[in-house]
Amino acid sequence: MFTGIIEEIGEITAIAPAGDGWRLTVRAPKAAADAVHGESIAVSGVCLTVVGSTADTFDTDVMKQTLDVAAIGGAVVGTRVNIEKAMPVGARLGGHIVQGHVDGVGTVLEVRPGEQWSVLRVSLPTDLAPLVVDKGSISVDGTSLTVSAVSDPSTSLGTQDQHWFEVSLIPETLAATTLGSRAVGDRVNLETDILARHVERLLAFREIATEGGSR
Repeated sequence: MFTGIIEEIGEITAIAPAGDGWRLTVRAPKAAADAVHGESIAVSGVCLTVVGSTADTFDTDVMKQTLDVAAIGGAVVGTRVNIEKAMPVGARLGGHIVQGHVDGVGTVLEVRPGEQWSVLRVSLPTDLAPLVVDKGSISVDGTSLTVSAVSDPSTSLGTQDQHWFEVSLIPETLAATTLGSRAVGDRVNLETDILARHVERLLAFREIATEGGSR
């Protein structure tokens, strides 16, 4: 379990084939300093398991399914990534509950820089659109953010890029995460609020039960 509060920016230093997946080596001195075999580290929002480490790097295996559904599948040596170690029991929940299970990938549609803030508009896959609300929480590349605007459902029907949300990034987020260097066209990992996903699931079963009882 994670909070979406990024602890450092790491860099992928090696990618090696491992069956139908990859073995990644990530340089992240803070995370690697006390990393132990088997622990979980979120890499740009993807929960991965440490299989080896040095003083400033850690190794992790990424299976094909993760490469297929997450933006990390497009990573290359030199790609910068957001790093967060798992939240210890009893720690403050500074962001929101982040599982490290990517729901889908969005594309940066617009970057509007300001004097201090920067606003990112990101496309939203159709199946995730109902789970994202104004002033709600969302994880973008593992970063816990508050949604500052969403597309109107009545005018956002059709292709995926017609659904979107915006997040406003403060100077700290711009400096401490990879989001500060994102440009139009970049793909980012998205994880919606786990509470919203549970509600959607419950409502789906209630609808099925209601339809069955009316026959």
